Amino acid sequence: MKSFKWLYEHVQAHRSGEDIELLLPQPLVPEVLAEQADDRLLSDMARRVFRAGLKHSLVDAKWPAFEEAFFGFDPEKISLMSDERLENLMQNDKLIRHWGKIKSVRINAMMVHELAGQHGSFARFLADWPQSDIIGLWALLKKQGNQLGGNSGAYFLRMIGKDTFILTDDVVAALKAQGIVEKKPTAKRDLQRVQDSFNQWQEESGRPLCQISRLLSYTVGW
Repeated sequence: MKSFKWLYEHVQAHRSGEDIELLLPQPLVPEVLAEQADDRLLSDMARRVFRAGLKHSLVDAKWPAFEEAFFGFDPEKISLMSDERLENLMQNDKLIRHWGKIKSVRINAMMVHELAGQHGSFARFLADWPQSDIIGLWALLKKQGNQLGGNSGAYFLRMIGKDTFILTDDVVAALKAQGIVEKKPTAKRDLQRVQDSFNQWQEESGRPLCQISRLLSYTVGW
């Protein structure tokens, strides 16, 4: 496993002439994330679910209709939606009528509402989750939510500004080149190896996980 210094210098050498810092994402600080409204976080979560496998622009163009159909993504109101009411949404041609994803909105609203009750708000729960165990947060979203497996949970977190790495094809290729994994990690043991590696790079650099993730992706393909 190479040091963070090697990663950064490798990217600098192969992207000479570019300002590397401008290419890197910037997460929200925890206190700013904690102030976000839970209905906005649920809206982003649902939009991430509907974006999967579709052009983002298509989903985004329809999103005002989703906001109207789902009560502005109020978690409590959606949690109380009946099966019949959800089924009626399948007749709304302003929406993307995918039954599995329509149902996921209520399941995820119930998760958001429950965690908000336990922690003061869903935003506070996410903000307080330690970066050193981001794979644990992925696992929780997958287990308690719906349609948030694979990279969807991580992409949702990136959307809202929660610091996370994402196992894109390039990041996985780089992890394989570093000898950290042999294939895309899905087993808990392999995911922990990845987390441990990111934790070490973060300790070396003081940088957020999302920046290390982006830099790592730039080390392949040259």
